[in-house]
Amino acid sequence: MSDYKFFEQVNKAFDNAAQHSRFDKGLLGQIKICNNVYHITFPLERDDGTIEVIHGWRVEHSHHKLPTKGGIRFSMSVNEDETMALAALMTYKCAVVDVPFGGAKGGIKIDKSKYSDRELERITRRYTYELIKKDFIGPGSDVPAPDYATGAREMGWILDTYRQLTSNINSEACVTGKPVPMGGIRGRTEATGRGVYFGIREACENKEDMDELGLELGLPDKTFIVQGLGNVGYHAAKYMIEGGAKMVGVAEIEGSIYDSDGIDLEQLMTFRQETGSIIGFENTKELKNNTAVLEEECDILIPAALENQLNEENAPNIKAKIIGEAANGPTTARAHTILKEKGALIIPDNYLNAGGVTVSYFEWLKNLSHVRFGRLEKRAEETSYKKILTVIENISDRTFTDEEMARLASGAGEYELVDSGLEETMIVAYNEINNLRKKHDIDLREAAFLNAIEKIGVIYEHMGIFP
Repeated sequence: MSDYKFFEQVNKAFDNAAQHSRFDKGLLGQIKICNNVYHITFPLERDDGTIEVIHGWRVEHSHHKLPTKGGIRFSMSVNEDETMALAALMTYKCAVVDVPFGGAKGGIKIDKSKYSDRELERITRRYTYELIKKDFIGPGSDVPAPDYATGAREMGWILDTYRQLTSNINSEACVTGKPVPMGGIRGRTEATGRGVYFGIREACENKEDMDELGLELGLPDKTFIVQGLGNVGYHAAKYMIEGGAKMVGVAEIEGSIYDSDGIDLEQLMTFRQETGSIIGFENTKELKNNTAVLEEECDILIPAALENQLNEENAPNIKAKIIGEAANGPTTARAHTILKEKGALIIPDNYLNAGGVTVSYFEWLKNLSHVRFGRLEKRAEETSYKKILTVIENISDRTFTDEEMARLASGAGEYELVDSGLEETMIVAYNEINNLRKKHDIDLREAAFLNAIEKIGVIYEHMGIFP
């Protein structure tokens, strides 16, 4: 797999879907290209006084809508090709879920575990400074977010650096995924995993598709394997279990485990925190490496790690009937073909992991409006509900306890509104792409790309050559 080109894989999937669109080759070529590619290098003084050169990238794939939007990852796999591919996927992902952003992505080529917190802060702040110099960050130009190995802490450093170097009243909207006290939004941490759950649940509610796969309708009692227990994988597994599914396998960097009787997620997380490994947990079977579990028996496989995890080597042995792509680009083009020929339903990354950018959009709106969701209406809703409940009490023999009254009359706060918006987004988008899939007799990945192409192409038609 040394010759694997991620951006090339994305464009192959794009080209397959584009055959079903009405746009000409020139316009399709404009949609595919990356508008801006920025390779950043800067020196870092380590804590021991030595100097190291750090490499980073920021790619703005499409300016058909502004700002562009996409996460920043810290990984030794970061390079220009990967960042371009991820930026392109962000463009299509935003279009599929009707989030009004162009796609972008960023990354810094480091192994996070080899740097102190002070060094990571210096790296993040210098990277932000370099973005500011070239206008690759700003509420109306380009808005980063967390990605692999980054989180609220790093986003807070980015915001603080941006504030120090600019005088924008909307500075909080320059980055999303921030800590809540710094303008973040409740529900952002679990958003991507929560969106994965909503998407898989919706797929499992389609009787025609479940009958075709030979599965019962609905999520309860279905078995699943998850690869990666980071933020996305953990929350996807958590909500899948709460929805009635059973986790039977887990893969992590140190290895993989399997137990057909089910694995307790919270106990496993505690065990790993105490021992540093998932290996040896309770009665689970240890497998030969950290990808072997992908080939074990299950109904649903959720790759939630990095790209290129399902490939031509292991795809023939994968038994799952549903592949829920929680990670970006986990399935190569060849593996996709193999799995499709085996009859698997592949729920693609350019739809399924859009929960993060959806809630980031809500956070961006919150920052621009300078008001918390629910602040204006929550108490008014509670007052109205209490009046209704009081009327019910007056015309019936039913009397609500104080606890019942508080629970039933509770108005929607920020988390409830965000979660509702995310659920609505994922349900509507899934049905859009599933309808396209059946209309054109294509798979869900092609349908998601086609859905994005149609939405973006219309904008480019009106923009002309000089947007």
